[in-house]
Amino acid sequence: MATGEAGGIIRPVTPADHDAIWAILEPVLRAGETLAVDRAISREDALALWLSPDRTVRVVEGDGTLLGTFYVRANQPGGSNHVANAGYVTAGHATGRGVARRMCAASFDLARDLGFSAMQYNFVVSSNSRAVALWQAMGFAIVGRVPDAFAHPTLGLVDTFVMHRYL
Repeated sequence: MATGEAGGIIRPVTPADHDAIWAILEPVLRAGETLAVDRAISREDALALWLSPDRTVRVVEGDGTLLGTFYVRANQPGGSNHVANAGYVTAGHATGRGVARRMCAASFDLARDLGFSAMQYNFVVSSNSRAVALWQAMGFAIVGRVPDAFAHPTLGLVDTFVMHRYL
């Protein structure tokens, strides 16, 4: 467990967290603006995806609630399994409190502990300017752009970025 500027602790997920994780994921998934997941995904399928066995999942808990959740996994198998991938979702009520920055920093430590030497985000939606700016502030470089790769519900087709950094 760790504490930090965003308050609370970062800890492994327990089955008792599933309802709270769904409460964090559902509005983001339904909005369809940042994650490449079917907006109509069921609770069961979303939790199965987020908590899949190939992911090491953590939650940030503070103020008696979950403030966010993130995972770390191998970006690809085999010869690329030294590069991590991660995903993050902050609870709506915790936005702007440093939770995403804290999860990102914690994911670096977790990835190193799991034996990874770099981290790559495969699909950062370019219109998610807050996330792009945060990932760049955390040391990620945009190493690729995929034109019109994401169907944003209000902006139409937008580019996505591939972002990378060494750990």
